[in-house]
Amino acid sequence: MRPDILNPLFAEISALKGVGPALARPLERLGLARAVDVAFHLPISWVDRKLTDTLDMADAGRIIGIVLTPVEYKASGGTRAPFRVHATDSQGNYVSLIFFGRNSGWPRKLLPIGEPRFVSGKLDLYGQDLQIVHPDHVLPTDEAKDIPEREPVYGLSEGLTNNRMRELAAQALQRAPELPEWIEPSVLAHRDWPGWHEALARAHKDPADATAKARLAYDEIFAGQLALMLVRASSRKRRGMPVQGDGRLRSLLKLPFAPTGAQRRSIGEIEGDMVQATPMLRLLQGDVGSGKTLVALMALLNAVEAGAQGAMLAPTEILARQHFATLQKMLAGLPVNIAILTGREKGKAREATLMGLADGSIHILVGTHAIFQEAVQYRNLALAVIDEQHRFGVAQRMMLTAKAELTPHLLVMTATPIPRTLTLTYYGEMEVSRLDEMPPGRQPIETRVLSASRLDEVVEALGRHIATGGQAYWVCPLVEESENSDQAAAEARAESLRMRFGDAIGLVHGRMKGPEKDMVMDAFASNRTKVLVATTVIEVGVDVPNATLMIIEGADRFGLAQLHQLRGRVGRGDKPSVCLLLRGGALGETSRARLALMRETNDGFRIAEEDLRLRGAGELLGTRQSGEAQFRLANPEQIAALIDLARDDARLLIDRDGGLDSGRGQAARTCLYLFERDAAVGLLRSG
Repeated sequence: MRPDILNPLFAEISALKGVGPALARPLERLGLARAVDVAFHLPISWVDRKLTDTLDMADAGRIIGIVLTPVEYKASGGTRAPFRVHATDSQGNYVSLIFFGRNSGWPRKLLPIGEPRFVSGKLDLYGQDLQIVHPDHVLPTDEAKDIPEREPVYGLSEGLTNNRMRELAAQALQRAPELPEWIEPSVLAHRDWPGWHEALARAHKDPADATAKARLAYDEIFAGQLALMLVRASSRKRRGMPVQGDGRLRSLLKLPFAPTGAQRRSIGEIEGDMVQATPMLRLLQGDVGSGKTLVALMALLNAVEAGAQGAMLAPTEILARQHFATLQKMLAGLPVNIAILTGREKGKAREATLMGLADGSIHILVGTHAIFQEAVQYRNLALAVIDEQHRFGVAQRMMLTAKAELTPHLLVMTATPIPRTLTLTYYGEMEVSRLDEMPPGRQPIETRVLSASRLDEVVEALGRHIATGGQAYWVCPLVEESENSDQAAAEARAESLRMRFGDAIGLVHGRMKGPEKDMVMDAFASNRTKVLVATTVIEVGVDVPNATLMIIEGADRFGLAQLHQLRGRVGRGDKPSVCLLLRGGALGETSRARLALMRETNDGFRIAEEDLRLRGAGELLGTRQSGEAQFRLANPEQIAALIDLARDDARLLIDRDGGLDSGRGQAARTCLYLFERDAAVGLLRSG
């Protein structure tokens, strides 16, 4: 239970003065639902303001703060013309204060003739005249004392001003308590860091205060590392089921090629974990096409050989059905009963699956979140495999592992290669296996970057590709953060291509119903349609070896990891494959760097490192969409710089300083709740 001292900080946003339904909406768009969210919404930049007594042409181009006295109003002709207020400083120097698009009553009320006002804004030179267009502050002089020389600038949403955000941050800070210190004293002294509360206040007051921001970043990283260590310690205390198959099923598998060295190494590591009474916690990292499915199948068969069951969890229905079809094919002829369970399975088919799981006649279950549900009970679940791990939170992992009397072994997989820093940050409680070589016969994918102005040429090339029996994907751009806009773009592109190629065009997007989606995917997989127009719903799991051309429209709008995942849909057979990245006209520096790297390399691990540098940890791992806690205060550079120190400090707390029951441990417990890593505290309590 959260310590009472934190309750004022975790109050709903409506507890802040002045926040009603109208203001709550723009705050909600920024993800600010509670006072703590506002406290952690740090400024992104700042404005330096020169406070002065007299106007000076040398200050043109700077933001100034000055006391001025209005002397004359000057209204121009039309309603859209500017309204001018002529004013003087203490020495009689003139400046025009200019207001656009408002009726003249508002500036007249703000700046009464003959009454001094504090005015702040950017001083400009218009010919030989000084002017300030739309001052950012106009206040009675006695209210100006709180206007700082350095003013923080916050990330905003429509309907929210910087001044309002600053006021809300000040209220949130008042709710933030002084907290006992959780950082090891020698670390604190060596870094010369302030206390937590002081650091938070300083970061809001002066966004350039690197020391305060480093302290806050460290706190968040430390909470994450401590939580992972507690999860790991809790897992090691739990009783698991030693699993050792006899190899009879695995020996019957008819593989098209021998496993790679990396696959054999990973299979050995997993088997070594599963034979222990301590439940396995292992992350399997592998680039697109590196053969993770085979490694997972070997682990599942190991469980089945030992008389137990295995479950494989996928984040989307498309991917679950893809895995089900792949495993069915690989298991053909083997005495292994495999079933699928998604939200779509209803009625008798669903009942039969639930009964088969309960009586043990179903050996392997593949499914989506549906396999978490209370009605799903296993006779003897020994292994859970979770694919595309970053789409699931720790709590969801715990729900699955709670499905067995003895804690099942857990293998999580990701096709998003993860840099070392983030492996420690997000998966520090796990052992790691890496598939860092490709199966034989995988062709490197040739990647080209083309301007969108060459769209007609691309369509012509697509026509030639289809004519020679090839198939292709056409991925539509991420128009904005909205599935609807992606859907509209995909529908429009499919329509334009159908005018040229008729029924050869299929369309799939995230808002289609399951059966409809399946029909489209099946038509493409069986070569009845030649081009699949899609949103990023095909990012993972779609496997059509005959598709050797990938066209990504608006490629400059995607992140590197996503581009790499999409590119990995081709190059899955023995034919050469091509990926065309269509870019917009005006490219920013980051977009240019992304596309150049995509052209240069197929190495997912190198791409992941660069993506971390360009975009940040949360986006790279997809945590913006998932239930996994994301970092709000620590940026990728800070994570890289502080992760080892935070991990050592957390280990010291557990190994030397008495864990969460010691004095420092009690403070660290509060830190876990503060950064909402408190699931680890619950784990510790429940043992």
